[in-house]
Amino acid sequence: MQANRKIYKLDGVIQHYNWGGDRFLRELINTADAGDPPYAEYWMGAHDNAPSIISTSNNSSYRLNEFVASDKKEILGHAVSEKFGRLPFLFKVLDVKDMLSIQVHPSKKAAEFGFSEENRNNIALNSPTRNFKDDNHKPELMLALSQFWLLHGFKPTEQLRNILSTIPELGFLLPVFDRGSYEGLYRTIMEITQSEVNERLQSLIERITPLYEAGSLQRTSEDFWAARAYQTFCSNDRIDRGLFSIYFFNLVHLQPGDAIFQDAGILHAYLEGQNLELMANSDNVLRGGLTNKHIDVPELLKHVSFVPVYPSIIRGIATDTPGEQRFLTIAEDFELRELKIFPNQETRLTSNTLEIFLVYQGELQVTTGDDDVLQLKRGESMMSICDAELVMRSTAGAICYRATLPQPTKGE
Repeated sequence: MQANRKIYKLDGVIQHYNWGGDRFLRELINTADAGDPPYAEYWMGAHDNAPSIISTSNNSSYRLNEFVASDKKEILGHAVSEKFGRLPFLFKVLDVKDMLSIQVHPSKKAAEFGFSEENRNNIALNSPTRNFKDDNHKPELMLALSQFWLLHGFKPTEQLRNILSTIPELGFLLPVFDRGSYEGLYRTIMEITQSEVNERLQSLIERITPLYEAGSLQRTSEDFWAARAYQTFCSNDRIDRGLFSIYFFNLVHLQPGDAIFQDAGILHAYLEGQNLELMANSDNVLRGGLTNKHIDVPELLKHVSFVPVYPSIIRGIATDTPGEQRFLTIAEDFELRELKIFPNQETRLTSNTLEIFLVYQGELQVTTGDDDVLQLKRGESMMSICDAELVMRSTAGAICYRATLPQPTKGE
């Protein structure tokens, strides 16, 4: 298997998680192979659990992880191959119809240790009690494609004290927070018995559920999401302890085009909307509620950053390429760029490593100096190998998203 071309059509993998939507991803990708709903995530990358498929000019196809492994230095570039040893990022589109679990991602060192330990203990990779699916960290950037709501890190101290003082059912936690700060507060609600969770939250549920059902609550209120979570995840004899966290965390509303970064240790949960995600090449998730899946509380608590978080909205910054903007983070594993291709104009760029492009609006023609040509329409994606010199054209204009690695622009 050799990279005898510079660009390849790429087909990702749809993930059918329960929280996904019915139409958005299927209509975006426009494929007859989508399967049955829900359609939750569309993966573009080389993760071993769901590698994308690339197509060649002679109708052959290859899994992207195997293609990369066949000639890492040629495909990724020497520096990236030496530093990461694999494609360092995973690119996704998400359709969040129902709330995702509260979760946190481990650091690189913690992921390597946890993955090794679970392997040593012979815990199967597909076991429902497995915490570490791979040995990598999972910092992630998300870019809103619609109005998007999420929980993101602990509220600053005064905001959290205010909500504990204001919500009657949470008042018992104010002295816990004053005495034990963020760790004491979170550890308390994660370690109390299920019967105490039910007892503490029952009156809250009885108070907010009628308001939610009457349409009297707005999405700007934590009560709205707590009531929705109760109807989604809870039963008469089991109230999900994740409802506490809805009041502890920052409730963030993103407009289309806004982005936010979540590093290791930051508790978060996606609530509603569509987005792009670009992250390190990992599937490691430790859950903390709003789920029927496995929750390993002792392991979870090892990885949480018990500090206040001040949400920082990231907006694109222009690059040297006309029509392109980049979304800057501290991550070394990835960088997301938005590229507007203007009608009847050429856009030229050079791939920094193996790069993945997703056409989100319009249609696009991509050529290289080797006379490779790809025609892409909305929802289609391609990859280019390192040092590929690309020429992009669009008759009516197009918008595509580019998954790459951080690279300085002039003047940096």
